[in-house]
Amino acid sequence: MPTYTRRTVLIAGLATAVAVTMLTACATAPSPSSTERPPIVFMHGNGDSAALWQTTIWRFESNGWPRDRLFAVDQPMPLARDDDTIAQPGRTSTAESAAFLQTEVDKVLKATGASKVVLLGNSRGGNTIRNYVQNYGGAGKVSAVVLGGNPAHGIWNVPGFNERSEFSARSALIQQLNMPKGPSGDEVTSGVRWLTLRSDNNDKFAQPDGVWIGAPGKPTNIGYDAPALKGATNIVLPRVDHRETSFSPAAFAATWQFLVGEAPRTTAVTPESTVVLDGRLTGLGLSSIDPASGQFTNNIPIVGAQLAVYATDASTGARTGEPVHRKTIGADGRWGPFGAQSGTAYEFEITAPGYATTHVYRSPFPRSSNVINLRPERIAPADRDAKAIVIFTRPRGYLDAERDTMRFDGQNALPGVPPRGSGVSSSKIKLAADVQRSIAGEFNGERVAGQTWPAAQGNITLLELTY
Repeated sequence: MPTYTRRTVLIAGLATAVAVTMLTACATAPSPSSTERPPIVFMHGNGDSAALWQTTIWRFESNGWPRDRLFAVDQPMPLARDDDTIAQPGRTSTAESAAFLQTEVDKVLKATGASKVVLLGNSRGGNTIRNYVQNYGGAGKVSAVVLGGNPAHGIWNVPGFNERSEFSARSALIQQLNMPKGPSGDEVTSGVRWLTLRSDNNDKFAQPDGVWIGAPGKPTNIGYDAPALKGATNIVLPRVDHRETSFSPAAFAATWQFLVGEAPRTTAVTPESTVVLDGRLTGLGLSSIDPASGQFTNNIPIVGAQLAVYATDASTGARTGEPVHRKTIGADGRWGPFGAQSGTAYEFEITAPGYATTHVYRSPFPRSSNVINLRPERIAPADRDAKAIVIFTRPRGYLDAERDTMRFDGQNALPGVPPRGSGVSSSKIKLAADVQRSIAGEFNGERVAGQTWPAAQGNITLLELTY
């Protein structure tokens, strides 16, 4: 467990510091004016995509950060190798991930004319950022880094247990990144301002017990403070889960305060009168079009897939007319642009060979976004007996039965969600009837309604939360 000699800040609510333990903050840079905002590059985590930064980007925009200075990237193969030293189809090494970020940063610097960028990373994205800054020339191109839920000291530190995974405290990457730097013994690269955001005790990947790595009751030898780094400003966000360390309003407030030197005007998403949506449609496996190539997530376009967008009744999920947008997906994977109506809920119907016809229901979009990424589902062999299949999912956080107010098809206890802990982001219901009807999921005030579709005809319903 790391020991700190600088400053850790405990944040309650949004950005109010309620406790300060021993740690001295890094020097705060002068607050930039709105015309001097540096470009921000957002790096997603393991198996994720740029889409997870959607609400964070909205909050930056709502506080005046220019849209054309915000860049969320999609690593084509976002999953880490099981063993970082051995090539694995569909997985990326730490070196490949850092080289990808290096290329993306150079693109942003060229496009904007800026001399440096700010990097925000969630989970594995933090490993990638630290590796890039420390070993791939990033120190001279980065002014500040914010790491949410980064497994900076590993997810486990167990002799003989997958020691060459980049998530092991014993891996070559983690050992090298955390080597003391300079007389103060800092774990971060000098010349760059560093902020870490972590949960107090609710991050599934910073737990002393191995329950979330498939070894319940076995000590991980990792503490709740494992994401903190000596030499960084380290902030604790009470009760947030692993993903909320980056994507919650509290995480945004702390990030803005760190970057700008004052609290944001708002952590809410302010609506726009004109809403234009776009994103990428990607798939599963090595090729996206061959089910035999794997069921793991990728960020590779499904070329030739068909997308139809329908306006829906927000209370029932029923379509209110013919498609308002159609697109055949090309090599860039883009499914837009689509001019949406503010306050209108939509269904995104995806059809592609080798996938179920996936009906994605979303609550209304208050602002424009170009990271509304979509991915169709496949029907698992264990679900082929169902008459209809509905998945309720929260991409930017987990479902916590103790903390959150939730309902799924009228049930307070969501299938597959444990009674304790934040470690599951989706719940699935298999229905015994295929008669089409309305079905809804609710989470802490956000409600998404959709329609059931017959599984025997190759359909799946996905109710996707925004917040």
